[in-house]
Amino acid sequence: MFDHNALPTITASQRTPLVEQLLEQIEQLLEANRRQAEQIQQLRDEIAILKGQKVRPKFKPSGMETSTDPEDDDDADGEAGSGGERPPRKRAGSAKRRKTAQLTIHETRRVPPQAPVPAGSRFKGYRDFVVQDLRITPHNTRYRLEVWQTPDGERLLGALPPSLNGRHFGPELRRYVLYQHHHCHVTQPLLLEQLREWGIDISAGQIDALLSGGNEDFLAEKDQLLVTGLAISRHITVDDSGARHQGHNGYVTQIGNDWFAWFASTGSKSRINFLQLLHAGDITYTLNRHALDYLQEEHLPKAPLQRLQAQTSATITGIDAWAAHLDALGITCERHRRIATEGLLLGGLIEKGFSLDLVIVSDGAGQFAILLHALCWVHAERLVHKLIPLNDQQRQDQARVRGEIWELYADLKAYRRDPDPALAPALVARFDAIFTQRTAFATLNQTLKRLHAHKEKLLLVLKRPDIVLHTNGSEGDLRGYVKWRKISGGTRSELGKRCRDGFASLKQTCRKLGISFWDYLGDRIRRNGNIPPLPDIIRERAAAASAVP
Repeated sequence: MFDHNALPTITASQRTPLVEQLLEQIEQLLEANRRQAEQIQQLRDEIAILKGQKVRPKFKPSGMETSTDPEDDDDADGEAGSGGERPPRKRAGSAKRRKTAQLTIHETRRVPPQAPVPAGSRFKGYRDFVVQDLRITPHNTRYRLEVWQTPDGERLLGALPPSLNGRHFGPELRRYVLYQHHHCHVTQPLLLEQLREWGIDISAGQIDALLSGGNEDFLAEKDQLLVTGLAISRHITVDDSGARHQGHNGYVTQIGNDWFAWFASTGSKSRINFLQLLHAGDITYTLNRHALDYLQEEHLPKAPLQRLQAQTSATITGIDAWAAHLDALGITCERHRRIATEGLLLGGLIEKGFSLDLVIVSDGAGQFAILLHALCWVHAERLVHKLIPLNDQQRQDQARVRGEIWELYADLKAYRRDPDPALAPALVARFDAIFTQRTAFATLNQTLKRLHAHKEKLLLVLKRPDIVLHTNGSEGDLRGYVKWRKISGGTRSELGKRCRDGFASLKQTCRKLGISFWDYLGDRIRRNGNIPPLPDIIRERAAAASAVP
């Protein structure tokens, strides 16, 4: 095989028509060899599959989002796929602007010419050269609290600023530690090393105290994010990922939309766990019409159902109280207890005022399939994208079907932007035609049949154009946890876990609301009150969005 680097340098004078023709033939040979190598590797993979050997092919991202609409803001994180070329787009913020126009100038220095200025020279003004820099240096303050004794023997003592909260480390140092750890994922050992190198006399335990202690106000604001988000939202997206705790594998569940993000780490990813999280506070179990409908849909046997109806007359609060109630009813079968728990958790959730119009958009995981449930189209198409064809005909069928799905998806996005009920029947007919067709690829046929069974969840956008068609937002929010898992592994204490979830929720919500997390931390620690509570800002954004026709 020819190598570009092995070819001698050919000057312009030596590039005769014959030489140009030979170079073109060499390029063609190189391209042919590359394609032949790819085909050989593909054939080897197919042989391995036929032999029953495990093959792990490398898949590129499906590119479904950018293939359908490269300019859609919702798809900014996607990559161009094989369905179409992506037009060149400029990097965000690359437009020409004055780089220093809005900078605050803290110091101005006049710099005369190095050479002596001859007599009779005229001063022509200044040529500005702005330099941005940082000043990182310790700043230690001694507070001398005056002690006075009154004539009646009472002692009066000066008070420390409230922002210190009785600590020997100032608010800026605490803000920096919180920002570096929760926003930049800097580990505690690295923070300790960095601060000591800067001359800060601090221990590992004191860094841990700065990160974990005195965060009750932060955690309370985090808890209100979910309460407010569920109250004002028309849809949410959900997802989960791994999150280790105390050396054991656990899970983190993300709930959010364009206005907020909320995280909770637990040891389970079951539907019971998801329903408990949606309660956003006290967990209650209520036997009402919605709970009974759920129990019947899940085929709870007649005997435990009758016992529940006969002896469950009021709302039960608390997980332990509910477990004791099931024991008293004699419901010991694990499956029966699970169905009963899910049903009455759902009943308690609706009794609290959970909106029945709220759409939950997920990747298809079973624990999220409650009430109004929509599926992510990107995950649905991924099932087709990941199939491994064994011959050219199957490859052609797969490519054709993916193209049809992309086209339908593009039209669904257009429908969402400009809903027209008259177009819905045609879109439904196209959906049926795509997902009921028969190809020469048996596995593809089975996948299409499986997706067609979720028709109502995939086409819910035709009834509710206000929802999103994917869970890209949830997956993007969870990237921070993935990085955290790779860097730090996990948390050790319950307080550490709560802080990890709390600050991740606050950070991502600030990002979605366009608020600097650095400014937010400073405002809360110093108690300035310049940034309103995040739940209030979420309500304002929701009200403004609903007011737009």
